[in-house]
Amino acid sequence: MEPKKNTGFSPPTTGGVSLLVVFAVLCLTVFALLSLATVQADSRLSEASARAVSDYYAADYEAQCILARLRAGERPEGVTYSGSGLLYALYAVPISDTQELQVSVILQGIADREYIIQQWKVASTQEWVADDGLDLWDGGLF
Repeated sequence: MEPKKNTGFSPPTTGGVSLLVVFAVLCLTVFALLSLATVQADSRLSEASARAVSDYYAADYEAQCILARLRAGERPEGVTYSGSGLLYALYAVPISDTQELQVSVILQGIADREYIIQQWKVASTQEWVADDGLDLWDGGLF
């Protein structure tokens, strides 16, 4: 019997392939988590946007109802009147905690139901505060 010759065959090394597979799985996991975070942020943004639009149109409807009452000759609560010849009506309808719909209407003739809308705008109800806390370099040494 002849002794077997060593053919020099060794099993394939799996270290490099395993490392590549682990890296690919890690990359796919990171991309999946980033996609999930993006979807959640988009969902929150769309819900906030839908709520803001809904709140605006609810306030707009309320302002239209007040205008209809003014045109009918009523004097609703919360409306401020001014003027000598022409009657100016001013009122505001809250939209959210930080915004309101401000309306200014000139009622030319209650009997004729003529009116001119001077202002119909969204305004902030919070006072604007300037940020003066910016430290700038004045050119001197530290």
